[in-house]
Amino acid sequence: MEFNAVEILGLFAAACTTFGFIPQMRKTWLTKDVSSLSLPMYVVIWLGTILWLIYGFLTDSTAVILANVVAVVFTFSLVVAILKYRK
Repeated sequence: MEFNAVEILGLFAAACTTFGFIPQMRKTWLTKDVSSLSLPMYVVIWLGTILWLIYGFLTDSTAVILANVVAVVFTFSLVVAILKYRK
């Protein structure tokens, strides 16, 4: 695992986009209000992050792997919340 400037840039970008889910997750789990969340959108994002994760392993990209391991968990937790709390 080599951390050159490009990989460091990728890790920083990955952290920004991945941890951007935290405010939505926090609000959803605290309020249990999922009325404004789109289940199809989060399912597609979840499937996309799984594909990005596979791509990361195939290309041996640390930034892609780390970002998408976290993103898979975050997006899946929102899918679960939508299914659990929808009316």
